[in-house]
Amino acid sequence: MQNMRQAPPSTYNHRAAQQRAHLMREVVEVLVFIGVTFLIINFTIKAYLIPSNAGMSPQLAENQWVLVNKAAYFFGGPGRGDVIVFQVPSNPSQLSIKRVIAVPGDTITLTATTVSVNKYTLNEPYISTLKGDSQNPVIVNQKLGDDQYYVMGDDRIPSAGSDSRSPTIGSIPRPYIVGKAVLVFWPLSAFHFISSYDEIFSKVPSP
Repeated sequence: MQNMRQAPPSTYNHRAAQQRAHLMREVVEVLVFIGVTFLIINFTIKAYLIPSNAGMSPQLAENQWVLVNKAAYFFGGPGRGDVIVFQVPSNPSQLSIKRVIAVPGDTITLTATTVSVNKYTLNEPYISTLKGDSQNPVIVNQKLGDDQYYVMGDDRIPSAGSDSRSPTIGSIPRPYIVGKAVLVFWPLSAFHFISSYDEIFSKVPSP
């Protein structure tokens, strides 16, 4: 019976080195994939906890977690009706959440009981006060400049000191906007998409 020839040790060492190199390459590829995925998520998605003074009831409630799309405005600014998370201009380390009522070039007019954009009076089914009730403690007639957004809370009277009606906040400059709030994801019992009420704001005429 003919003896089988064994591969020399150098052949085994070469194969082992190839296997180690292949394994190392796979590990590096996985780590790169994880890193890229993390960066994409970090730059495009943010979780935001609704604080007690958010002033966004009834659609958003205290201690709900909201998913914020940070990539929503890469190629343009917010639209009327969008709910946005932004840095408070007087304190950029503080975040707030409000609804965009008017965009650059618009004229926003507030009376005690109405909100008008470009002379069109909004019918706002999303606010906490009833039609005809007092909701604005300040009277406003303001034309927005470039990159300025006028935001208001849905819970009108309590949020009067924490939205654009307040002189400490005013209109929000575009660079201070973090992203668009798109859905409530926690608690699961409150899961829902956040409406921009396009059917309401699409009726606003151009400035």
